[in-house]
Amino acid sequence: MLFTRESDYAIRVVRALKDGEKKSIRQICAIEEIPEAFCYKIVKKLQRAGVVEIIRGTGGGCRLKKQLSELTLYDAVTAIEPGFAVMDCVHHFCSRNTDEEKCRVHKELLSIQHAVEELLREKTFCDILSD
Repeated sequence: MLFTRESDYAIRVVRALKDGEKKSIRQICAIEEIPEAFCYKIVKKLQRAGVVEIIRGTGGGCRLKKQLSELTLYDAVTAIEPGFAVMDCVHHFCSRNTDEEKCRVHKELLSIQHAVEELLREKTFCDILSD
């Protein structure tokens, strides 16, 4: 499975904001080596998902909306890729599935998909980022 670069950047944004302080996009980009054009897009998606809040105006920026103990890797990834999948057929039609028999590969990939989702849900940013 390969998560997109956007998912990687979303995780980095959360890491940059781990102290709970408000930071500008420029500060986040400097801390985490994220291109500014990407960062604006990522932060908007994280805002829509309720992960960060954006403060507008002079002296604005963004900060986490939740505590690190409430945020999981799953939250960050699905904010960017709501329908992420190990393989395309996991969430879409598999031509090998019939009414009589399910494709064994599809069944195995579905099992892997569920395991990955569970692992991402289990790991909070507090677990990962605590010193």
